[in-house]
Amino acid sequence: MDYTRLGGSGLKVSRIALGCMSFGDTSRGAHGWALGDDAAEPIFRQAVELGITFWDTANVYSAGTSEEITGRAIARYSRREDVVLATKVFFPMHDGPGGSGLSRKAILEQVDASLTRLGTDYVDLYQIHRFDPDTPVEETMEALHDVVRAGKVRYLGASSMHAWQFATMQHAADLGGWTRFVSMQNQYSLLQREEEREMFGLLAHQGVGSIPWSPLAKGRLARPWGEQTLRSENDPMGQRYVDEANQPIVAAVGRVAEEHGVPMAQVALAWVLRHPSVDAPIVGPTKEHHLADAAAALDLELTDDQVASLEEAYTPRLPSGYA
Repeated sequence: MDYTRLGGSGLKVSRIALGCMSFGDTSRGAHGWALGDDAAEPIFRQAVELGITFWDTANVYSAGTSEEITGRAIARYSRREDVVLATKVFFPMHDGPGGSGLSRKAILEQVDASLTRLGTDYVDLYQIHRFDPDTPVEETMEALHDVVRAGKVRYLGASSMHAWQFATMQHAADLGGWTRFVSMQNQYSLLQREEEREMFGLLAHQGVGSIPWSPLAKGRLARPWGEQTLRSENDPMGQRYVDEANQPIVAAVGRVAEEHGVPMAQVALAWVLRHPSVDAPIVGPTKEHHLADAAAALDLELTDDQVASLEEAYTPRLPSGYA
C-alpha cells in the first residue's frame, strides 16, 4: 500500500480508502445489499492485511448501523490508533431540529451520536455530507471548529457541492479564525468528470485533498455494459450512470483492461489515481476481490494513448450528487 498526506495537512492516509457504505444491519434499515458483521469480517481483515488504514463511513449509512459495524471492526481486527476514521453529518437521522442539516444544534448532537455508535471518543476526519443552504456558513464553520477544539474531531472535510459554495465556507473559516477543511469528498470517475472544470483547480490552489466517491461509477466501470449485480439493481444512486452515452467509455475501459490482462476496475481506478489532486479514492467493497483490485491499481501504469482512449468519448454533462 502507498500512503500520502491528506491535502496540505500532516495526516497520513492510505491511497485507497475503505468505503463503509457497504456495511449495515438489514433488520434496522440497511439496504438489501449491505453486509452485516459476519459477512463483512473478511473484507475488514483484508483491508488490514493490505494496509488500507483510511476508513470512511457516515451517520446516515444504513441508518447508523454502518458506524456501529465499522466501530466494532476496528476493535476486532485493528487498533484505533492504526485507523484514520472518517464519518459525516448532514442527511436526516430523525425528524427533530438536530436530526439533519448543518446547524450548530445538529452538528453538536450528531457528532456525539456518531462517536457513541463508533465506540470511540474522537473522529479523525469529520465531513459535512452536503452544503446546507438553510444554515449560515458562519454558524456551521464555528460549530465545526468547536468540535475540533473539544477534541472530538481532528480534521474537517466536506463533500459534494459547487466550487463557489466550498470557497465561501473556507473564506468564512478564514475570517472567523476557525478550522478549515483539508479534504473534499467529491464524485469523480470516467463517467463523471465535471469536477475538472472548477473544483479541482480550487482544491489545488487551497491545498485541499480529494477523496473521490464512486470512482467506479457504482460498479458500472468494473463490468461490461449491461451486466447487473444485486447492488446495481437496488441502489438508486447507481441509476445516474445508465445513460447510453456512457457505453463507449465502459467499452474503452474493457479494451484497456484486456491489453493489460487485468480486471476493468483496476483500469478505472488507475485513471482516477493519476489526477494530481486525488489522494485516496473510496472503494466500497462487497466482495473480497474488490479491495485486491483497488490495491493493484496503484501499480498499474497507463500509457498516454490508453488515457486518451479512455477520455475521448466523454461529453459534458450536468454535475450530479450535490443533493
